[in-house]
Amino acid sequence: MGQIEYAALWVKSNFSFLEGASHPEELAQQAKTLGLRALALTDRDSVSGSVRGHVSALPLALPLIHGAQLGIGEPDELLGLAELDPAARPTKRRKPAWNQRAGSLGELSPGTGGPRGGGALPTARPVVVLAANRVGWGNLCRLISRGRLACPKGHSRVRLRELAAANEGLIVLVSDPDMLPALRGPFAGRIYALLARHRVASELPAEARLRASAGRLGVPVVAATEVLYHDAARRPLQDIVTCIRHGLTLATAGTQIRGNAEHGLKSLAMMQALYHDDPEALGRTLEVAERCSFSLTELRYRYPAESVPEGSSERDWLRQLTLEGARGRYDGEPPLHVRRQLERELALIAELDYGGYFLTMYDIVEFCRRSGILCQGRGSAANSAVCYCLGITAIDPLRMDLLFERFISRERAEPPDIDLDIEHERREEVIQYVYARYGRRRAAMVAMLTRYRPRSALRDVGKALGLPQPTIDRVAKLQSLYGSGIDPAMVTAAGVDEAVPAQRHWLKLAAELENFPRHLATHPGGFLLGHEPIDGLVPIEPAAMAGRTIIQWDKHDVEDLGLFKVDLLGLGALSHIRGCLDMLREHHGRSLTMATVPAEDPATYAMLSRGDTLGVFQVESRAQMAMLPRLRPRTFYDLVIQVAIVRPGPIQGDMVHPYLRRRNREEPVVMPHPSFERVLGKTLGVPLFQEQVMRLAMLAADYTPGEADQLRRDMSAWGAENRIEAHHNRIVERMAARGIEREFAERVFAQIRGFGEYGFPESHAASFALIAYVTAWLRCHYPAAFTASLLNAQPMGFYHPSTIVAEAQRRGVELRAIDVQRSAWDCTLEPGKEGRADRPALRMGLRYIKGLGAAERAALEAEPGPYASLEALVRRTRLSRTALHALAEAGALDGFGLDRRAAIWAVRGMAVLKDSPLALPEAMSPAGQQPLFVPLSGEEAVAWDYRRTQHSVHGHPLASWRPALQAIGLQDTAALRRLRDGTPAEAVGAVTCRQRPQTAHGVTFVTLEDVAGMLNVIVWANVRERHELLMRTAPVLGVSGKIQSAHGVVHLVAESLWDPHAAIA
Repeated sequence: MGQIEYAALWVKSNFSFLEGASHPEELAQQAKTLGLRALALTDRDSVSGSVRGHVSALPLALPLIHGAQLGIGEPDELLGLAELDPAARPTKRRKPAWNQRAGSLGELSPGTGGPRGGGALPTARPVVVLAANRVGWGNLCRLISRGRLACPKGHSRVRLRELAAANEGLIVLVSDPDMLPALRGPFAGRIYALLARHRVASELPAEARLRASAGRLGVPVVAATEVLYHDAARRPLQDIVTCIRHGLTLATAGTQIRGNAEHGLKSLAMMQALYHDDPEALGRTLEVAERCSFSLTELRYRYPAESVPEGSSERDWLRQLTLEGARGRYDGEPPLHVRRQLERELALIAELDYGGYFLTMYDIVEFCRRSGILCQGRGSAANSAVCYCLGITAIDPLRMDLLFERFISRERAEPPDIDLDIEHERREEVIQYVYARYGRRRAAMVAMLTRYRPRSALRDVGKALGLPQPTIDRVAKLQSLYGSGIDPAMVTAAGVDEAVPAQRHWLKLAAELENFPRHLATHPGGFLLGHEPIDGLVPIEPAAMAGRTIIQWDKHDVEDLGLFKVDLLGLGALSHIRGCLDMLREHHGRSLTMATVPAEDPATYAMLSRGDTLGVFQVESRAQMAMLPRLRPRTFYDLVIQVAIVRPGPIQGDMVHPYLRRRNREEPVVMPHPSFERVLGKTLGVPLFQEQVMRLAMLAADYTPGEADQLRRDMSAWGAENRIEAHHNRIVERMAARGIEREFAERVFAQIRGFGEYGFPESHAASFALIAYVTAWLRCHYPAAFTASLLNAQPMGFYHPSTIVAEAQRRGVELRAIDVQRSAWDCTLEPGKEGRADRPALRMGLRYIKGLGAAERAALEAEPGPYASLEALVRRTRLSRTALHALAEAGALDGFGLDRRAAIWAVRGMAVLKDSPLALPEAMSPAGQQPLFVPLSGEEAVAWDYRRTQHSVHGHPLASWRPALQAIGLQDTAALRRLRDGTPAEAVGAVTCRQRPQTAHGVTFVTLEDVAGMLNVIVWANVRERHELLMRTAPVLGVSGKIQSAHGVVHLVAESLWDPHAAIA
């Protein structure tokens, strides 16, 4: 008998989260290698891997069938997952918000996503559902949406009657004989009995029952195996992810893990041997595959049509709004060149039917303005004059000569991208406005994949293997938080011996698990909006945050399919600015907006040129601080360059140093070709931005605008190396043919490679530079308000609150401790010394006390101070004993005349009696009967501050070290920064930052902080390797080396690292 071809119809990838053990790309490649006729991707209640499977199968010419394994059951089965104590239940059971079913998905509220954790999870009955055509795909997506939205997040149940009702365009493969009778009628001619063999004895009686039921009902049998990995070598990993999913170890997993390695993709010969007694069932897989013709290329997406005034069209309304905005932007009729550009853009927008997208963004921006929410468009949208005139962006692209084709081009195969930054504390208001504006079925947020990184992979695999928790913690903590790959040096440093088989097995499995998807999270702000309900395009499920829903695709999937994504991104810097401007209005009587902050301020640029930028948006990193004194910005465009220049693109293209030399007149400005003057004139003949690279390609390599945009997309594509290299010969050879030096052409192409890692378009840099300038101006002229609002906007930026506090004190800002009598929740300003309002003091806020949260905030704000006594505070706020203890330990009760130890004693028992009408005994006791406590020393007070509030206004943690360090001849950081270049030096400081950029060739940059300030340390790779463990773990570090001082930038180049505790013992 000859070989019978087959198609794999039941295949789960690692997008069946913590069940499948292979990427969709691996499954597609293996199917092609084995000669399979088709592959069905049928993840558990999900199509999250469908786009990746589609993209990988296309170049292989492998037919990919889209489907899912649906869990059939009653959503109410999951009500016990997190039930309250029975005595606390209401007598009348009500369905929770996440399970309300009002007859249509349009009326379904996602609620909170349902309860999570606790209790045994009832098993769903699986049915494999395949999309035969586009109608079937829509029904499949709606079924998954129903199942997901009816259940707690992470689970799904579809009722059998719901599956039967949504049968059009679907084929079902049923392995449970009890479900065949209910589905045979609705799926007449499109139902198969799914016979799956894995060489397990228990399958024999189940197969007999299935065959008997199928025979009685006239349902054909189709052969399969449940595929969980592309190769049997992944079987150990599949066991591990199963244990992780169920919270078990291999020793306790029992029958939860599969009994053998028969769940890989099989060759034709292996399947023929497995079904030697029923070749018809195996051949029937091809019949099923041939009936499934649907491809994701059939998806047709329409952006929602926007409401326009009666008698107007989208095109006319957009034009009217744009021209009205132009008259406002240019104080009257705009110049001729502006009108021409607007007409060109509007014509292309109409041709490509993008008008609704622009009107949507305009509507959202107008909502923000009406609501007093700071927002600003950025990204490639800043290249558009239409966006500028609509008020979406704040940068005039014509004044800056930006390239519109960076935003939209006729040849471009993807929609335009408008990123809207919104002050992060109020972004949720905008998100809920979008949900209300478009409805839950036409608006959902884009997903973001949470993937395994080295630390999480080591932890989860170690637990599943049953390894000792101390060993797991020791190894995981030494791994880089975001690094790629497990660091073997740190494994050895943690005392793990790879020669031991169990530990070698652990490391091998953790390495395999790295980069696997763990679960779907919510994209920082991406929205998918649809003219038709989105759940017919892609399934919708609850997000972790109450009131939100997400689709099952991430931003890469959306981009690959050419769908419109609206990005509403939270930006802490805008919240920082908002808070600071409010303080200026309240305390300084100065009413400003971002647009009216004084421009081109010399004092601000002088501060920037010193690298004095802690807390300044985009230019506060160590690398930016080191670059600022070399570039010395004097104009806004200088700041645009500053924002963009410390990026892999310019660095890898070796463009940074030539630009700096030309700027400092250390070498002449020479254009590689006379025609490049307009393109490179602003950057002194050196390309620094993506738009410049695109224009060079158009000028020197005859690229059309659309081809130049394709180059830009290839630069920024995920895994872009191969795409970029395809442009090499055309760019380099054509530049050389025009008389441009080959060395320059190769440097330009090296920069293109660098942009594949990360590079800024000019428009993006300009948008960010505007925010950077505003924050710099505020820091320069109003340091107290700047610092208070920066602390209120945390977490954001590079620096810990303690560093921000210490820096403010060094700049002369008076900081006052948290005091429940005077502090609000946020940091506030108070009249300074001698009541001076022009030099206010900063009062730290209660928000910085660990142990106080939303409930405590509400209680304190409902009954604000001052309080007549400690007893009054307790009675009025009804704070818990834990919260009162936190206040006492933080020193926030000092205003009652109590030392911290005395305050802790005083609040003991008060919480128990806080609701009593009787006087509290502590308050009634005579002073002589109170215990006497030794007051905290200064060093103890600082330590208590840091333990409870992450900062101290009373001193620096290393202040007590200074006498001992001085005794052994070690200077503070301020003295070190004054040393000459090449001077041998030693430093001791708290480690506030460690960075090892990919562009630094193994060099690590460390920032040390002491009482006098910060010092940047350069650690070469060979030094790091000698002291790796100390580098990663030491909170306080000693460094010996030499001072490097140039252009006002000082570093300590490390020659050795050491533990300072031993030196001062």
